[in-house]
Amino acid sequence: MASTRKKTSSSRTDAISLLKADHRQVEAWFSEFDRSKSSSKKGRLASNICAALTIHTTIEEEIFYPAFLQATEDTDKHHEAVVEHDGAKKLIAQIQELSPEDDYFDAKVTVLSEMIKHHVKEEEKPGGMFAEAKKSDMDLAILGGQLLARKRELQSQAKAA
Repeated sequence: MASTRKKTSSSRTDAISLLKADHRQVEAWFSEFDRSKSSSKKGRLASNICAALTIHTTIEEEIFYPAFLQATEDTDKHHEAVVEHDGAKKLIAQIQELSPEDDYFDAKVTVLSEMIKHHVKEEEKPGGMFAEAKKSDMDLAILGGQLLARKRELQSQAKAA
């Protein structure tokens, strides 16, 4: 039964595809932020970026990273990813406290962008976390469904707040 589910599962719910789609969305928002001259637009984009990254880091830490660690026992990649998340979360909290008119707003968003680019590169490179996950016995279709369900739950909670 599980193998049938795996075959019928769309690539959008594959764990790696879902996480990479999140990466591409945030990259697009960072790029738009860099090109924008409008403080209000920068504020909206930064808000979108921070909200998306908060949800993304949560689903990775709650679901993907523990499954990765169990399947691969690769503590180095796991620990590095967790530490990178911690740094990003601290910067996100600072950005959320600022207004787009603050002297350090653009700089903090730019540094967050650089941190995320590095983190994404580490996860997506050959031999990185995603490549190792694909080589492991992780069921990426089932994990993708779990990630998507938790992501939707967190998005609903954020909208209700």
